[in-house]
Amino acid sequence: MTTNFLSCVLAAVFTSVPVMALAEWQAVEEVRPYSISGKTGADLYQSIGARGPEAGAGRVIAHTTFKLTWTRKYEPQGNACVITTNRPKLIITYTLPKPAAELPAAVKSSWQAFISGVQAHERVHGETIKEMVKEIEATSIGLTVADDPDCKKIRIELTRRLGEISGRQRQRGRDFDKIEMGDGGNIQQLILKLVNGP
Repeated sequence: MTTNFLSCVLAAVFTSVPVMALAEWQAVEEVRPYSISGKTGADLYQSIGARGPEAGAGRVIAHTTFKLTWTRKYEPQGNACVITTNRPKLIITYTLPKPAAELPAAVKSSWQAFISGVQAHERVHGETIKEMVKEIEATSIGLTVADDPDCKKIRIELTRRLGEISGRQRQRGRDFDKIEMGDGGNIQQLILKLVNGP
């Protein structure tokens, strides 16, 4: 491959980038509170255990979920198929505990430290979800599959790639939770301070 030919190829690629540029989008982030009761840190934590969102084998303090949909356009180009439009719509929902009644001043202070730490933890999960969507967007836009004029093979290839990206995001979440919730981890420390406080 000559330098001139390579330069022409690169120029053609860079010229086409604005047409298929990554769209600017913002995730919608919402908090869904669930009601708990108690006048002490221990009571509040006990109420979380009874009313927290169900995940896996039991209830959890807080939970981050998301809904992701795409506006995608597959275009036959010659004998190939290309994804020319790929816009995400992402809604992230943080389910968090919220005391139903006003707390005594000392408990309110320890509760605020606890819930701030829990929110920070869940926001990390939110960030990994946003990073996953950006990676999906980057790997999808301009994806081309040869010998696919009916745009069928490209869907199979895209599904394979998305499965890999999604799997990495889930593993990141599990690894983060293992550290945060393990012995001496941040979440364990937050719980101990709340339960042992006023």
